[in-house]
Amino acid sequence: MTTTLRFLLLTALTLLIGACSTLDRSAAPAIDRQALWVVLPFANHTETPLAGQRAERIAETILHSKGIARIKRYQDSLQQDTLFDSGDGKQQQDALAWARQQGASYGLAGAVDEWRYKVGVDGEPAAGVTLQIIDIASGETLWSGAGGKSGWSREALSAVAQQLIRSLLDGGLSAAR
Repeated sequence: MTTTLRFLLLTALTLLIGACSTLDRSAAPAIDRQALWVVLPFANHTETPLAGQRAERIAETILHSKGIARIKRYQDSLQQDTLFDSGDGKQQQDALAWARQQGASYGLAGAVDEWRYKVGVDGEPAAGVTLQIIDIASGETLWSGAGGKSGWSREALSAVAQQLIRSLLDGGLSAAR
């Protein structure tokens, strides 16, 4: 193989891999890993039932794997019994009030914008998520990130979503102490 051909193949492969995901994140805040965290309800802006709750559970697990030991999740029984959640502002305010009662310092909120298998021969999994780390006392957003990722036809949608959420949280928790 000539050097030019190798270069072209390597460039094409790099572009192909890079085209599979997109991430935008703000700078990581200085946060305390020992503080109490809550996972707030994720809005579901998709046509997939319970996509927000699925993303919540993945995010909670990833927070634990990143060394956040004290986490509570806004209970399903407290959430609206709907398959599709519009991200109701009142529900978010109720969840923040609950988090303050729990004595939490930080909250992880989010929204799911895509959660599906693409239509077509390959049926590639695709996920799109936005996340925010919120200071519970003030309600201020300390960090935010958004991303989308698609996988290969034989990958599970949950695996693609897990990779995406992990990549986003890697940026949000990099300054945690």
